[in-house]
Amino acid sequence: MLRRALPARPEARRILIGTLLSAVGRGLTLPFLFIYLTDVRGLSDPRAGLVIGWFGAVTLALSPLGGTLIDRFGARRVVLPCLVIEAVGTGSLALVDSTASAFGVMTLIAVGSSAIWSGQNTILASLTGDGERQRVFGLNFALLNLGIGVGGLISGAVVDVARPVTFQAIYLLDALSYLMPGLILLTLPHVGHRLARAATEATRPAGGYLTVLRDRPFRRLVIFGLVLTTCGYAQIEVGFAAYSVRVVEVSPRVVAWALAGNTVMIVLSQLLVIRRMEGRSRTGALAAVGAVFAAAWLVLGAAGVIGTGNALLAALGVVACSAIFGFGETMLSPVMPALTNALATDELRGRYNAMSSMIFGISGVIGPVTAGPLIGAAHGRLWVAVVVGGCLTASVLALSLRRLLTAGQDGRVAAVVREPEPAHA
Repeated sequence: MLRRALPARPEARRILIGTLLSAVGRGLTLPFLFIYLTDVRGLSDPRAGLVIGWFGAVTLALSPLGGTLIDRFGARRVVLPCLVIEAVGTGSLALVDSTASAFGVMTLIAVGSSAIWSGQNTILASLTGDGERQRVFGLNFALLNLGIGVGGLISGAVVDVARPVTFQAIYLLDALSYLMPGLILLTLPHVGHRLARAATEATRPAGGYLTVLRDRPFRRLVIFGLVLTTCGYAQIEVGFAAYSVRVVEVSPRVVAWALAGNTVMIVLSQLLVIRRMEGRSRTGALAAVGAVFAAAWLVLGAAGVIGTGNALLAALGVVACSAIFGFGETMLSPVMPALTNALATDELRGRYNAMSSMIFGISGVIGPVTAGPLIGAAHGRLWVAVVVGGCLTASVLALSLRRLLTAGQDGRVAAVVREPEPAHA
Protein backbone atom coordinates (compact mmCIF):
# COMPACT_ATOMS: atom_id res chain seq x y z
CA MET A 1 0.00 0.00 0.00
CA LEU A 2 2.86 2.40 0.74
CA ARG A 3 4.48 1.67 -2.61
CA ARG A 4 1.18 2.33 -4.38
CA ALA A 5 0.69 5.62 -2.52
CA LEU A 6 4.14 6.99 -3.39
CA PRO A 7 4.13 9.55 -6.23
CA ALA A 8 5.79 8.58 -9.49
CA ARG A 9 8.05 11.64 -9.72
CA PRO A 10 11.09 11.75 -7.40
CA GLU A 11 10.65 15.49 -6.92
CA ALA A 12 7.27 14.87 -5.29
CA ARG A 13 8.81 12.26 -3.01
CA ARG A 14 11.38 14.76 -1.79
CA ILE A 15 8.64 17.30 -1.11
CA LEU A 16 6.99 14.66 1.08
CA ILE A 17 10.25 14.24 3.02
CA GLY A 18 10.21 17.98 3.73
CA THR A 19 6.67 17.64 5.04
CA LEU A 20 7.77 14.92 7.46
CA LEU A 21 10.77 16.86 8.78
CA SER A 22 8.88 20.09 9.37
CA ALA A 23 6.02 18.20 11.00
CA VAL A 24 8.29 16.92 13.77
CA GLY A 25 8.87 20.50 14.86
CA ARG A 26 5.18 21.31 14.58
CA GLY A 27 4.38 18.36 16.82
CA LEU A 28 6.64 19.74 19.53
CA THR A 29 4.40 22.76 20.00
CA LEU A 30 0.95 21.94 18.56
CA PRO A 31 -0.96 21.08 21.76
CA PHE A 32 0.68 23.66 24.00
CA LEU A 33 0.16 27.19 22.65
CA PHE A 34 -2.89 27.98 24.79
CA ILE A 35 -1.30 26.39 27.87
CA TYR A 36 2.00 28.19 27.19
CA LEU A 37 0.36 31.60 26.90
CA THR A 38 -1.83 31.16 29.99
CA ASP A 39 0.02 28.94 32.47
CA VAL A 40 3.59 29.94 31.56
CA ARG A 41 3.33 33.53 30.29
CA GLY A 42 0.43 34.60 32.51
CA LEU A 43 -2.13 35.68 29.92
CA SER A 44 -5.78 35.29 30.89
CA ASP A 45 -7.85 32.71 29.05
CA PRO A 46 -9.83 35.31 27.03
CA ARG A 47 -6.63 37.17 26.04
CA ALA A 48 -4.92 33.95 24.95
CA GLY A 49 -7.99 33.07 22.89
CA LEU A 50 -7.91 36.51 21.26
CA VAL A 51 -4.20 36.14 20.44
CA ILE A 52 -4.77 32.81 18.73
CA GLY A 53 -7.88 34.18 17.02
CA TRP A 54 -5.85 37.18 15.78
CA PHE A 55 -3.46 34.74 14.12
CA GLY A 56 -6.39 33.26 12.22
CA ALA A 57 -7.66 36.71 11.24
CA VAL A 58 -4.31 37.82 9.77
CA THR A 59 -3.86 34.51 7.98
CA LEU A 60 -7.33 34.88 6.53
CA ALA A 61 -6.68 38.45 5.36
CA LEU A 62 -3.43 37.54 3.60
CA SER A 63 -4.40 34.18 2.08
CA PRO A 64 -6.09 35.68 -1.04
CA LEU A 65 -2.95 37.68 -1.76
CA GLY A 66 -0.89 34.51 -1.41
CA GLY A 67 -3.03 32.68 -3.98
CA THR A 68 -2.73 35.57 -6.44
CA LEU A 69 1.05 35.70 -6.03
CA ILE A 70 1.32 31.93 -6.51
CA ASP A 71 -0.57 32.09 -9.82
CA ARG A 72 1.37 35.13 -11.00
CA PHE A 73 4.93 34.31 -9.91
CA GLY A 74 4.85 30.60 -9.09
CA ALA A 75 4.61 28.82 -5.75
CA ARG A 76 8.38 28.62 -5.34
CA ARG A 77 8.89 32.38 -5.08
CA VAL A 78 6.14 32.62 -2.49
CA VAL A 79 6.75 29.54 -0.34
CA LEU A 80 10.50 30.01 0.24
CA PRO A 81 10.32 33.47 1.90
CA CYS A 82 7.21 32.45 3.82
CA LEU A 83 9.06 29.49 5.34
CA VAL A 84 11.82 31.83 6.56
CA ILE A 85 9.30 34.26 8.06
CA GLU A 86 7.48 31.38 9.74
CA ALA A 87 10.74 30.13 11.25
CA VAL A 88 11.61 33.56 12.66
CA GLY A 89 8.13 34.03 14.10
CA THR A 90 7.92 30.60 15.70
CA GLY A 91 11.32 31.02 17.31
CA SER A 92 10.23 34.40 18.65
CA LEU A 93 7.45 32.74 20.65
CA ALA A 94 10.17 31.71 23.10
CA LEU A 95 10.63 35.42 23.94
CA VAL A 96 6.96 36.34 24.47
CA ASP A 97 6.43 37.99 27.86
CA SER A 98 3.25 40.08 27.46
CA THR A 99 -0.02 40.31 25.56
CA ALA A 100 1.45 42.92 23.20
CA SER A 101 4.48 40.81 22.31
CA ALA A 102 2.24 37.77 21.83
CA PHE A 103 0.13 39.71 19.33
CA GLY A 104 3.25 40.89 17.50
CA VAL A 105 4.80 37.43 17.23
CA MET A 106 1.55 35.79 16.15
CA THR A 107 1.20 38.45 13.44
CA LEU A 108 4.63 37.53 12.08
CA ILE A 109 3.78 33.83 12.13
CA ALA A 110 0.51 34.53 10.32
CA VAL A 111 2.35 36.40 7.55
CA GLY A 112 4.56 33.36 6.99
CA SER A 113 1.84 30.74 7.18
CA SER A 114 -0.66 32.58 4.98
CA ALA A 115 0.69 31.07 1.75
CA ILE A 116 2.65 28.00 2.84
CA TRP A 117 -0.24 25.54 2.82
CA SER A 118 -1.71 26.67 -0.51
CA GLY A 119 1.75 26.94 -2.08
CA GLN A 120 2.84 23.47 -1.03
CA ASN A 121 -0.46 21.95 -2.18
CA THR A 122 -0.08 23.70 -5.54
CA ILE A 123 3.45 22.31 -5.92
CA LEU A 124 2.36 18.80 -4.99
CA ALA A 125 -0.63 18.97 -7.36
CA SER A 126 1.65 20.08 -10.21
CA LEU A 127 3.93 17.09 -9.61
CA THR A 128 1.17 14.44 -9.54
CA GLY A 129 -1.30 13.07 -12.07
CA ASP A 130 -5.07 12.88 -11.67
CA GLY A 131 -5.03 9.16 -10.94
CA GLU A 132 -2.53 9.38 -8.08
CA ARG A 133 -3.34 12.76 -6.57
CA GLN A 134 -5.82 11.58 -3.93
CA ARG A 135 -3.44 8.86 -2.74
CA VAL A 136 -0.49 11.27 -2.59
CA PHE A 137 -2.39 13.88 -0.61
CA GLY A 138 -3.41 11.14 1.81
CA LEU A 139 0.20 9.99 2.16
CA ASN A 140 1.30 13.59 2.68
CA PHE A 141 -1.16 13.88 5.55
CA ALA A 142 -0.02 10.59 7.06
CA LEU A 143 3.61 11.78 7.02
CA LEU A 144 2.53 15.12 8.46
CA ASN A 145 0.88 13.39 11.39
CA LEU A 146 3.72 10.92 11.84
CA GLY A 147 6.04 13.87 12.32
CA ILE A 148 3.57 15.62 14.62
CA GLY A 149 3.24 12.46 16.69
CA VAL A 150 6.99 12.05 17.08
CA GLY A 151 7.29 15.69 18.10
CA GLY A 152 4.37 15.34 20.51
CA LEU A 153 5.95 12.35 22.22
CA ILE A 154 9.19 14.27 22.67
CA SER A 155 7.57 17.44 24.01
CA GLY A 156 5.17 15.50 26.22
CA ALA A 157 8.16 13.97 27.98
CA VAL A 158 10.02 17.26 28.58
CA VAL A 159 7.60 20.20 28.92
CA ASP A 160 6.85 21.46 32.41
CA VAL A 161 4.82 24.59 33.20
CA ALA A 162 7.09 25.19 36.18
CA ARG A 163 10.11 25.37 33.84
CA PRO A 164 9.51 27.94 31.06
CA VAL A 165 12.83 27.03 29.44
CA THR A 166 11.33 23.70 28.32
CA PHE A 167 8.71 25.58 26.30
CA GLN A 168 11.31 27.97 24.92
CA ALA A 169 13.38 25.02 23.72
CA ILE A 170 10.54 23.40 21.78
CA TYR A 171 9.63 26.66 20.04
CA LEU A 172 13.23 27.14 18.92
CA LEU A 173 13.36 23.59 17.59
CA ASP A 174 10.07 24.15 15.80
CA ALA A 175 11.57 27.22 14.15
CA LEU A 176 14.50 25.19 12.81
CA SER A 177 12.14 22.56 11.40
CA TYR A 178 10.47 25.12 9.11
CA LEU A 179 13.75 25.55 7.26
CA MET A 180 13.86 21.88 6.21
CA PRO A 181 11.27 21.98 3.39
CA GLY A 182 12.82 25.23 2.19
CA LEU A 183 16.24 23.62 1.87
CA ILE A 184 14.74 20.69 -0.03
CA LEU A 185 12.91 23.04 -2.39
CA LEU A 186 16.18 24.85 -3.08
CA THR A 187 17.64 21.56 -4.33
CA LEU A 188 14.78 21.31 -6.89
CA PRO A 189 15.39 24.34 -9.14
CA HIS A 190 12.74 23.35 -11.72
CA VAL A 191 9.92 22.82 -9.21
CA GLY A 192 7.33 25.37 -8.17
CA HIS A 193 7.44 27.79 -11.10
CA ARG A 194 4.38 29.12 -12.89
CA LEU A 195 2.35 26.42 -14.57
CA ALA A 196 2.83 26.30 -18.32
CA ARG A 197 -0.70 27.20 -19.37
CA ALA A 198 -0.70 30.23 -17.04
CA ALA A 199 2.46 31.62 -18.63
CA THR A 200 0.76 34.03 -21.02
CA GLU A 201 -1.74 36.76 -20.28
CA ALA A 202 -3.92 35.62 -23.18
CA THR A 203 -4.65 32.24 -21.64
CA ARG A 204 -5.39 33.43 -18.13
CA PRO A 205 -9.14 33.65 -17.43
CA ALA A 206 -10.41 37.03 -16.32
CA GLY A 207 -11.90 37.54 -12.92
CA GLY A 208 -9.41 35.91 -10.58
CA TYR A 209 -11.17 35.12 -7.32
CA LEU A 210 -14.52 36.10 -8.84
CA THR A 211 -14.14 33.18 -11.23
CA VAL A 212 -13.35 30.88 -8.33
CA LEU A 213 -16.34 32.08 -6.32
CA ARG A 214 -18.67 31.57 -9.29
CA ASP A 215 -17.80 27.87 -9.21
CA ARG A 216 -20.92 26.59 -7.46
CA PRO A 217 -19.60 23.13 -6.47
CA PHE A 218 -16.44 24.66 -5.03
CA ARG A 219 -18.48 27.28 -3.19
CA ARG A 220 -20.50 24.51 -1.56
CA LEU A 221 -17.28 22.69 -0.67
CA VAL A 222 -15.96 25.83 1.01
CA ILE A 223 -19.13 26.19 3.12
CA PHE A 224 -18.84 22.55 4.17
CA GLY A 225 -15.20 23.08 5.10
CA LEU A 226 -15.95 26.19 7.14
CA VAL A 227 -18.55 24.44 9.25
CA LEU A 228 -16.47 21.28 9.71
CA THR A 229 -13.17 22.98 10.57
CA THR A 230 -14.79 25.51 12.92
CA CYS A 231 -16.30 22.64 14.91
CA GLY A 232 -13.35 20.31 14.30
CA TYR A 233 -9.76 21.38 13.63
CA ALA A 234 -10.15 24.87 15.08
CA GLN A 235 -11.07 23.33 18.43
CA ILE A 236 -7.90 21.26 18.85
CA GLU A 237 -5.50 23.91 20.15
CA VAL A 238 -8.00 25.73 22.37
CA GLY A 239 -11.27 23.83 22.80
CA PHE A 240 -9.85 20.33 23.11
CA ALA A 241 -6.89 21.38 25.26
CA ALA A 242 -8.91 23.71 27.49
CA TYR A 243 -11.77 21.25 27.99
CA SER A 244 -9.35 18.44 28.78
CA VAL A 245 -7.39 20.47 31.32
CA ARG A 246 -10.16 22.63 32.81
CA VAL A 247 -13.18 20.28 32.76
CA VAL A 248 -11.81 16.73 32.57
CA GLU A 249 -8.90 17.92 34.77
CA VAL A 250 -6.16 15.88 33.14
CA SER A 251 -2.56 17.10 33.01
CA PRO A 252 -0.98 18.70 29.92
CA ARG A 253 1.04 15.52 29.54
CA VAL A 254 -2.17 13.54 28.98
CA VAL A 255 -3.08 16.04 26.24
CA ALA A 256 0.26 15.33 24.58
CA TRP A 257 -0.35 11.58 24.79
CA ALA A 258 -3.81 12.11 23.32
CA LEU A 259 -2.26 13.85 20.31
CA ALA A 260 0.13 10.91 20.05
CA GLY A 261 -2.88 8.58 19.99
CA ASN A 262 -4.31 10.69 17.19
CA THR A 263 -1.12 10.19 15.23
CA VAL A 264 -0.99 6.46 15.84
CA MET A 265 -4.51 6.12 14.47
CA ILE A 266 -3.67 8.15 11.37
CA VAL A 267 -0.36 6.41 10.63
CA LEU A 268 -1.83 2.93 11.10
CA SER A 269 -5.04 3.47 9.15
CA GLN A 270 -4.30 6.14 6.50
CA LEU A 271 -2.99 3.85 3.76
CA LEU A 272 -5.79 1.35 4.32
CA VAL A 273 -8.41 4.12 4.19
CA ILE A 274 -6.88 5.47 0.96
CA ARG A 275 -7.15 2.04 -0.61
CA ARG A 276 -10.75 1.53 0.52
CA MET A 277 -11.80 4.96 -0.77
CA GLU A 278 -10.65 4.41 -4.36
CA GLY A 279 -13.65 4.50 -6.68
CA ARG A 280 -16.01 5.57 -3.89
CA SER A 281 -17.94 8.79 -3.45
CA ARG A 282 -15.87 11.65 -2.09
CA THR A 283 -18.93 13.47 -0.80
CA GLY A 284 -19.96 10.32 1.06
CA ALA A 285 -16.54 10.26 2.68
CA LEU A 286 -16.85 13.92 3.69
CA ALA A 287 -20.24 13.24 5.25
CA ALA A 288 -18.75 10.35 7.20
CA VAL A 289 -16.01 12.68 8.48
CA GLY A 290 -18.60 14.96 10.08
CA ALA A 291 -20.23 11.99 11.83
CA VAL A 292 -16.89 10.68 13.11
CA PHE A 293 -15.85 14.11 14.42
CA ALA A 294 -19.20 14.40 16.23
CA ALA A 295 -18.64 10.99 17.84
CA ALA A 296 -15.18 12.09 19.01
CA TRP A 297 -16.55 15.18 20.77
CA LEU A 298 -19.28 13.09 22.41
CA VAL A 299 -16.60 10.82 23.87
CA LEU A 300 -14.73 13.85 25.22
CA GLY A 301 -17.98 15.17 26.69
CA ALA A 302 -18.49 11.84 28.46
CA ALA A 303 -14.96 12.12 29.88
CA GLY A 304 -15.93 15.52 31.29
CA VAL A 305 -18.95 14.01 33.02
CA ILE A 306 -16.73 11.33 34.57
CA GLY A 307 -14.11 13.92 35.56
CA THR A 308 -12.14 13.27 38.72
CA GLY A 309 -14.57 10.54 39.78
CA ASN A 310 -12.42 8.12 37.81
CA ALA A 311 -9.23 9.84 36.71
CA LEU A 312 -7.95 6.91 34.64
CA LEU A 313 -11.21 6.47 32.73
CA ALA A 314 -11.44 10.22 32.13
CA ALA A 315 -7.88 10.29 30.76
CA LEU A 316 -8.67 7.34 28.49
CA GLY A 317 -11.69 9.27 27.23
CA VAL A 318 -9.45 12.20 26.26
CA VAL A 319 -7.09 9.88 24.39
CA ALA A 320 -10.00 8.02 22.74
CA CYS A 321 -11.50 11.31 21.54
CA SER A 322 -8.26 12.23 19.83
CA ALA A 323 -7.90 8.79 18.25
CA ILE A 324 -11.46 8.78 16.87
CA PHE A 325 -10.90 12.29 15.54
CA GLY A 326 -7.79 10.98 13.79
CA PHE A 327 -9.77 8.31 11.97
CA GLY A 328 -12.02 11.03 10.57
CA GLU A 329 -8.96 12.93 9.43
CA THR A 330 -7.76 9.95 7.37
CA MET A 331 -10.87 10.34 5.21
CA LEU A 332 -10.78 14.13 5.04
CA SER A 333 -7.09 14.58 4.25
CA PRO A 334 -6.98 12.90 0.81
CA VAL A 335 -10.45 13.99 -0.32
CA MET A 336 -10.51 17.73 0.43
CA PRO A 337 -7.35 18.75 -1.51
CA ALA A 338 -8.00 16.20 -4.27
CA LEU A 339 -11.53 17.53 -4.82
CA THR A 340 -10.27 21.12 -4.68
CA ASN A 341 -7.69 20.44 -7.39
CA ALA A 342 -10.20 18.40 -9.44
CA LEU A 343 -12.34 21.53 -9.65
CA ALA A 344 -9.40 23.89 -10.24
CA THR A 345 -7.76 24.93 -13.50
CA ASP A 346 -3.99 25.33 -13.81
CA GLU A 347 -4.40 29.07 -14.40
CA LEU A 348 -6.24 29.50 -11.10
CA ARG A 349 -4.89 26.57 -9.12
CA GLY A 350 -3.08 28.81 -6.64
CA ARG A 351 -6.28 30.74 -5.93
CA TYR A 352 -8.34 27.56 -5.51
CA ASN A 353 -5.82 26.21 -3.01
CA ALA A 354 -5.65 29.59 -1.27
CA MET A 355 -9.43 29.64 -0.90
CA SER A 356 -9.26 26.13 0.53
CA SER A 357 -6.62 27.20 3.04
CA MET A 358 -8.71 30.26 3.96
CA ILE A 359 -11.20 27.85 5.45
CA PHE A 360 -8.72 27.21 8.24
CA GLY A 361 -8.11 30.95 8.62
CA ILE A 362 -11.79 31.73 9.10
CA SER A 363 -12.35 28.84 11.47
CA GLY A 364 -9.13 29.82 13.25
CA VAL A 365 -10.79 33.13 14.14
CA ILE A 366 -14.15 31.75 15.22
CA GLY A 367 -12.99 28.61 17.04
CA PRO A 368 -10.50 30.04 19.58
CA VAL A 369 -12.58 33.16 20.36
CA THR A 370 -15.74 31.17 21.07
CA ALA A 371 -14.25 28.07 22.72
CA GLY A 372 -13.30 29.77 25.98
CA PRO A 373 -16.71 31.28 26.77
CA LEU A 374 -18.56 28.14 25.65
CA ILE A 375 -16.40 25.91 27.83
CA GLY A 376 -16.99 28.25 30.76
CA ALA A 377 -20.76 27.88 30.37
CA ALA A 378 -22.64 24.93 31.87
CA HIS A 379 -19.37 23.20 32.78
CA GLY A 380 -18.46 22.76 29.11
CA ARG A 381 -21.67 21.03 28.07
CA LEU A 382 -22.71 23.93 25.84
CA TRP A 383 -19.38 23.71 23.97
CA VAL A 384 -19.86 19.96 23.41
CA ALA A 385 -23.39 20.51 22.09
CA VAL A 386 -22.28 23.23 19.66
CA VAL A 387 -19.35 21.32 18.16
CA VAL A 388 -21.32 18.07 17.84
CA GLY A 389 -24.20 19.88 16.14
CA GLY A 390 -21.82 21.70 13.82
CA CYS A 391 -20.10 18.49 12.70
CA LEU A 392 -23.45 16.84 11.89
CA THR A 393 -24.52 19.93 9.95
CA ALA A 394 -21.33 19.60 7.89
CA SER A 395 -22.33 16.01 7.03
CA VAL A 396 -25.61 17.26 5.58
CA LEU A 397 -23.79 19.89 3.52
CA ALA A 398 -21.43 17.26 2.13
CA LEU A 399 -24.32 15.10 0.95
CA SER A 400 -25.90 18.14 -0.75
CA LEU A 401 -22.69 18.64 -2.74
CA ARG A 402 -22.94 15.30 -4.58
CA ARG A 403 -25.57 16.43 -7.09
CA LEU A 404 -23.31 19.34 -8.14
CA LEU A 405 -20.39 17.09 -9.15
CA THR A 406 -19.73 14.78 -12.03
CA ALA A 407 -19.12 11.14 -11.23
CA GLY A 408 -15.42 11.64 -11.93
CA GLN A 409 -15.13 14.66 -9.65
CA ASP A 410 -16.94 12.77 -6.92
CA GLY A 411 -14.52 9.86 -7.31
CA ARG A 412 -17.24 7.36 -8.18
CA VAL A 413 -15.37 6.28 -11.32
CA ALA A 414 -11.69 5.51 -11.73
CA ALA A 415 -9.78 8.61 -12.75
CA VAL A 416 -7.88 8.51 -16.02
CA VAL A 417 -4.20 8.47 -15.16
CA ARG A 418 -2.17 11.06 -16.99
CA GLU A 419 1.31 12.33 -16.42
CA PRO A 420 1.55 15.67 -14.62
CA GLU A 421 2.64 18.59 -16.71
CA PRO A 422 6.00 20.24 -16.07
CA ALA A 423 5.96 22.47 -13.02
CA HIS A 424 7.76 25.25 -14.84
CA ALA A 425 6.95 27.31 -17.90
